[in-house]
Amino acid sequence: MSEIESNIPSLRVATCNQAAVQPAGDYVLYWMIASRRVNWNFGLQRATEWARELGKPLVVFEALRCGYPWASDRLHAFVIQGMADNARRLQQTPVRYFPYLERRPGEGKGLLEALAEPASVVVTDDFPCFFLPRMVAAAAEQLSVRLERVDSNGLMPLRATDRVFLRAVDFRRYVQKTLGQHLDDFPSENPLLGAEGPALDRWPEGLLQRWPIADVETLASDPKALSELPIDHSVPPVSYRGGREAAERALRLFVDRRLGRYTDGRLDVRDRATSELSPYLHFGHLSAHEIFDAVASFEDWNVSRVFHKATASRSGWWGMSDPAEAFLDQLLTWRELGFNMSSLRDDYERYESLPPWALATLEDHVGDPRSYTYSLDEFESAATHDELWNAAQRELVRDGRIHNYLRMLWAKKILEWSEAPREALAVMIELNNKYAVDGRNPNSYSGIFWCLGRYDRAWGPERPIFGKVRFMSSDSTRRKLDAKAYLAEFGGQQSMFR
Repeated sequence: MSEIESNIPSLRVATCNQAAVQPAGDYVLYWMIASRRVNWNFGLQRATEWARELGKPLVVFEALRCGYPWASDRLHAFVIQGMADNARRLQQTPVRYFPYLERRPGEGKGLLEALAEPASVVVTDDFPCFFLPRMVAAAAEQLSVRLERVDSNGLMPLRATDRVFLRAVDFRRYVQKTLGQHLDDFPSENPLLGAEGPALDRWPEGLLQRWPIADVETLASDPKALSELPIDHSVPPVSYRGGREAAERALRLFVDRRLGRYTDGRLDVRDRATSELSPYLHFGHLSAHEIFDAVASFEDWNVSRVFHKATASRSGWWGMSDPAEAFLDQLLTWRELGFNMSSLRDDYERYESLPPWALATLEDHVGDPRSYTYSLDEFESAATHDELWNAAQRELVRDGRIHNYLRMLWAKKILEWSEAPREALAVMIELNNKYAVDGRNPNSYSGIFWCLGRYDRAWGPERPIFGKVRFMSSDSTRRKLDAKAYLAEFGGQQSMFR
């Protein structure tokens, strides 16, 4: 058996190896690595379809390594809180859930193979960033059963095009021309509904003795439980909770109270109108499809209101309110533009991936004198001469995010105050990936590289250090937002941690 009748678009499903489906296997295994949720999830839906077709139990395996880059209390806590939510939601279903937490680097080696060996088929998530593509490719070579990866990343399937878009306007035009083909292809809100099947009666012999199931409920409720793990304890958990339940609350808050102010209130530093959903999108606790569905429902929208002519305009195409259209441009155009590049270019995080004009102009000005230069440690400790920049860095360290407009200033000034552009990029990536809850993501790399010229155009007049790369100043930023209120919260010498 190689194919099944599926409600999932074929563009979203890819076979990773040449191994066959084993109809005589004991269960279907869903290896949850990026879409860490049990709702609105094409991967879980695909695994459920296989379980139904084969008449097998379904097992969900969700693991957390301790040796991944930038592993810390902050990132671990956010993921484990999501695992606890998944455990509670799957407890009321026939699905067997296997949460695993590695206690020492390499301790989990062999677990996937042990779970896959008696399986009929293995399904996992397709996420084109960080170490996940390499991990899936390595697993595909080791497994003796078919491995499929399923794309639940965005409204546009990753494989809808093989072209890398270099400008947002070109990607927006492409989306407006082609999105209609995909708007009917949404994942099931509850892929397990009506999928009652047999439950697994026992785990493979010896499995739990070697790899015990993690008590994620206890770990999620007691951050101190992470203290014995070999991860970075200098980066504490953020004040907001991770996981599916917190993600759903954040989505309701945004749609009900902030969406209507999104156009005019995004620069408000006290009562922010930004969505603050990106951490939940990054860890897969929320789906782009369900966010779109929530916005469309709030707008009482249907597809007949779309202006079918592809104008590439940021507003007016959806036939929704201005705030809703502005938000959807961020959710779809800008977010998925990053997924487009990271899925098609292996060098998306390297300096050489910048457009030729940006590389050339930055090289022309690499020898320009800098009024200030700072080391990584000075940037990290918010020890620059600029109180507004320091406040943005303190917000990143404390809250795992930066106000959306100040995030651009944060990166632009690192470029200005570093010895060379390559060094600046390394600092941006290190600080963002270490502290930002939504770091290590195609969208976060897009934001960093945009500040160096990616997806942008050459600007004049040509300036020292920046050349033709877009310039930003702290003074102009102060005029655009209430810097006094921002500095009142994040300025001064107070601790960067609560």
